[in-house]
Amino acid sequence: MSVEKVIMPQLGESVTEGTIEKWLVKPGDFVKKYDPLAEVLTDKVNAEVPSSFTGIVKELIGNEGETYPVGTVICTIEVVEEKQSNISQAIRNATNSDAKVKINEPDYGELIPKQKNRYSPAVLKLAGEYNIDLEQVTGTGLNGRITRKDILKFIESRKDGSQFSVAKETEAAAAESHKTIPAKAEAASKPIQIEKNAGDVEIPVSAIRRSIANNMVRSKQEIPHAWLMMEVDVTNLVRYRDSIKQQFKEKEGFNLTYFAFFVNAVAQALKEFPMLNSVWAGDKIIQKKDINISIAVATEDALYVPVIKNADDKSIKGIAKEIHELSQHVRNGTLKSEHIQGGTFTVNNTGSFGSVQSMGIINYPQAAILQVEAIVKRPVIIDNMIAIRDMVNLCLSIDHRILDGYVCGKFLNRVKNILEKTNYFEKTVY
Repeated sequence: MSVEKVIMPQLGESVTEGTIEKWLVKPGDFVKKYDPLAEVLTDKVNAEVPSSFTGIVKELIGNEGETYPVGTVICTIEVVEEKQSNISQAIRNATNSDAKVKINEPDYGELIPKQKNRYSPAVLKLAGEYNIDLEQVTGTGLNGRITRKDILKFIESRKDGSQFSVAKETEAAAAESHKTIPAKAEAASKPIQIEKNAGDVEIPVSAIRRSIANNMVRSKQEIPHAWLMMEVDVTNLVRYRDSIKQQFKEKEGFNLTYFAFFVNAVAQALKEFPMLNSVWAGDKIIQKKDINISIAVATEDALYVPVIKNADDKSIKGIAKEIHELSQHVRNGTLKSEHIQGGTFTVNNTGSFGSVQSMGIINYPQAAILQVEAIVKRPVIIDNMIAIRDMVNLCLSIDHRILDGYVCGKFLNRVKNILEKTNYFEKTVY
């Protein structure tokens, strides 16, 4: 019998780490291939990690509540019976090593693409605070990635002058003379201390909330956000939807929401303005062929972004059905990794809780996110007369490295034109 390693899988596009929320097995348990081993959380999804082998759980290396990079060995299994497959063989070839496993300093070869120029929010924060040129820092993390510990070690090394490389020599010299850097570095690694008064409630940060926070910080730090807003007259759309919603519900078994109309309009507009369906890739921009719309679905303590694949090829009924099914998966805790992979553009239904104007944070690494606000009745001037109309604000956040106001204005205007044409939807509901 051989002992095989189970690694932290990549549970979504751009996901680089996962948190072990709960082990579903213990050492000595017998598991079959594909049996769930652990519940893992990322910033995009919670999922079960399946066993790659049939055998007996030998050791649980990863700890509950701790976060590990993709490719980290999290447990070992003593294989007693297994049918060979190309996939399992590839996993063994990638993870087998004569070296002792080190959780903090893994060596995965070509298992994961190198990420030399991708830095975590903690690394960027420390580098900015101490004016460190990250090109001068040697990374010891996954495939040479720079970790926070590498930055702290680099800061400590300044004391003896062995690695002195900063953007501002004067500030570095001042720090050297006062010997304050080690103390600041130590303080930066500790949680923020805030006085707790009588009656205050302390709420521990869950793993999923921490993942969401890290992804939002990364988006704001790496992406230069810009914003546009356009108001749309959806009076005719409201009348049309209200006229068929009851019949639709009785026939299909799920609601025909306004949101389905908005997602459909966005998908059609993206076909005409594909630059908004792009991602930034350092020295190039990748314009995605498939139009996969991420939709934001909130629970009481988290926000998930499942994906409607090839939304431009679906009718409004098809989109409404997927919105219903994906929302059910989120609220029932049955969302899987395939439900959240491949998103190219995000539409967020902020109007569902009454918002009329907002500025969304882009779902990294996409180029834009559209906030669909609440439909409200407002007085509008039409033909020099005041009329009460159903109006909605569309708020677009864009990555200004990829997009400019001109193309984004044309995109929003196209979405507006589609939403204001009732006869368009009469042809596309089914």
